[in-house]
This record gives sequence, C-alpha cells and structure tokens, in this order.
Amino acid sequence: MNLYRSRAHHLIDRLSDAELERFWDVLETAYFDFYMLRAIEDARRAHKPGDTLTREEAIQLLPLLQPAPRTL
Repeated sequence: MNLYRSRAHHLIDRLSDAELERFWDVLETAYFDFYMLRAIEDARRAHKPGDTLTREEAIQLLPLLQPAPRTL
C-alpha cells in the first residue's frame, strides 16, 4: 500500500497549484464516493434477513407507532 501512497504523492507534487485546485474537486468527490460505498458494503454485511421492514410492513406499523391524540 505504501507504493500507491508514494506514487500518489509523487503525482500530486508534480501538479501546479492551478491544476491541483481543479483536481481537488474530483479527488474529494471520489473520496466521498468510496466512503459511501464502504458504508453500504458494511451495512449489507451487518444486516440479516428480517432486520429491516419492507415498505408495506412499515406502512402497516405506522398507525401503531403514532401517538393517540390527547383530549382534555
């Protein structure tokens, strides 16, 4: 992994300030995409069948979870 890290630093060091400023938006977007992909993959591994509700099951439970109106 250090090989890729050093290669990335070497490439970044060769960019001019203007090029680096333009490149930053691309790099930041890619970083956040990888972050979300990792979170989705972790969630897929952690959830088991039955851990989540289908849309229909959630709609059926919704009236039970809403508090009843209070009367005085």
